[in-house]
Amino acid sequence: MLSPALALVYAGAVGLAFGSFLNVVIHRLPRGRRLGWSRSRCPYCGGALAAWENVPLLSYLLLRARCRRCGAPISARYPLVEAVTGLLFVLCVARFGLTGEALAGMIFCTLLVALAAIDAEHFLLPDAITLPGIAAGLLLQRWLPRTSFLDAVTGALVGAGLLILLINVWYWWRKEEGMGLGDVNMLALVGAFLGWKGVVATVAVAALAGSLTGVVLLAGRRLGLKSKLPFGVFLALGALVALFGGDRLVDAYLALGGDVSQGVVLRHTGEEAELIFGYPNRIRSEACLKLDIGGSAG
Repeated sequence: MLSPALALVYAGAVGLAFGSFLNVVIHRLPRGRRLGWSRSRCPYCGGALAAWENVPLLSYLLLRARCRRCGAPISARYPLVEAVTGLLFVLCVARFGLTGEALAGMIFCTLLVALAAIDAEHFLLPDAITLPGIAAGLLLQRWLPRTSFLDAVTGALVGAGLLILLINVWYWWRKEEGMGLGDVNMLALVGAFLGWKGVVATVAVAALAGSLTGVVLLAGRRLGLKSKLPFGVFLALGALVALFGGDRLVDAYLALGGDVSQGVVLRHTGEEAELIFGYPNRIRSEACLKLDIGGSAG
């Protein structure tokens, strides 16, 4: 039997390895390249990488963030994906123990990291990840005691239905696309793993994070009113919050007198439309996602 500390070390090591593989997925999948076990190559000079150049984190440090053949810079995304995946695997074991729920959580985190990174670079949420992810979430329900299969199906339908409604309303008002179907599929994936409560927590956190990011970028003049943000990144952040504490957030909301069925409101104000996630009256505040600056071409 592994000690708790050793279990966390193993989880981190496995997470780093999976993060290294995710970098292959993130680089190849949007470019239409096969994910076979062919050797990784420098995207600039095409030189094949040696085995030691693929060691998570360590190779990036030893190479000083540059290709040893052509000297081209290595994106900071590579060690970041590896480190984040390793950390998430550790958190899954710390939160759920050595259980099937921890394993399901690791699979969920792997999908989220891949989707967030691809959306951040390409404004794309590939069906090749989201659709199998929805199926995986439904199939893994027996290892997810916090939700039932019915909760998962309901969550997938609620997640997809909410965004489809918003996309159509936005197009009806502005005759332009806001979020894409990739966002729809991603939120359905979240619902398949976490149920309807997970969807509520995910959308609330994503809307708040997206709004704050948009305000900061607008204030710094790094974003225009018609610019788009990769909303998949914020959905991934919200889903991680939901995974590790979403039920508690929703239960606390309901305990304060909130009504989930009335907590989402689409408000049209002249040139802008705002998605409002109302909080209970005792809090007297709201999280607002301005659809002008939200969305993904996924």
